[in-house]
Amino acid sequence: MLARILIAPTCALALAGSAAAADLPLGPPPPAAPIFAWGGFYLGGQIGYAWGADNSQLTVLSGPLGGGFLPPAYVSSAVSPAGAIGGVHIGHNWQVNQWVLGLEGEVDGTTLNKSIQPTSYLLSNTRSPVQGNIRGRIGIAFDHILVYATGGGAYAAILNAYNVLGAQGNFRTTRSGWTVGGGVEYAVDNHWSVRAEYRYSDFGYFYDGPAVFPQVFESHHWTENQVKAGFSYKFGASAPAAIVAKN
Repeated sequence: MLARILIAPTCALALAGSAAAADLPLGPPPPAAPIFAWGGFYLGGQIGYAWGADNSQLTVLSGPLGGGFLPPAYVSSAVSPAGAIGGVHIGHNWQVNQWVLGLEGEVDGTTLNKSIQPTSYLLSNTRSPVQGNIRGRIGIAFDHILVYATGGGAYAAILNAYNVLGAQGNFRTTRSGWTVGGGVEYAVDNHWSVRAEYRYSDFGYFYDGPAVFPQVFESHHWTENQVKAGFSYKFGASAPAAIVAKN
C-alpha cells in the first residue's frame, strides 16, 4: 500500500514536467559548420610535362639558293614537340559558401622541341622556351578539396630554325591564344595546398618567311596539352561567406 501511495504522485509529477517542456518554444537550430576557407591571395609553383602538335605546310619556290638549286615543293608535315614544363603562379580566390571564383597568372619555362627533315635539302627545328597565361577559375569546394575548371588567354614564344642547303635561317614569334582545362586541389592546412591540373592550349596560325629565304614559306598551327602538379601558399586566413541554416 505504501508503494502505491509513493508511485502515484511521482508519475503525476513526471507527466506534468513533460507537458510543461512540450509547451516551451523551440530555439533556432545550431548554425551549420563552416566549410574550409579557400579565399585569399596565394602564390606557388608547378612542374609537369607538355606535348604539342605543330601542323605545318611548307612551300618551296624553285630557283637557285646558295650553291644549289631548289626544286619546287609543297609538303605537309606534323611536328610533335614535347618536353618538361615548370614555373610559378600567382592568384587570388573569392569564396561564397561552396563556390570558389579565382583569377590566376602563370609563367613557365619549357624544353619543348622537335627536329624534322620534311625534304632532302631542308632540316627544321621548332621549340617554345617560354609560355604563360592569365586565367579565370571557378570551382566547388568539398571542405579541403576543390574541384575547378579554368580558362583564359595564353601566350608562347616559338622559335623555328631552318637549314636549307647549308643556309641558316631563324624565326622567332610570340603567339597569343587561349587555354582551357581543369584540376583538383587539396588544402593540407590553412596555408599550403597541392594540385593536379590538365590544360589544352591553341596558339593559332602563323607564317615563317620569306625574310631569310625568299623562296621558302612555312605556315604553322601550334596546339598543346599539359599535365602539371603544383603547390600553393595562401596568405591570411580569409573565411567564406556565412552559411545560415534554415528551419
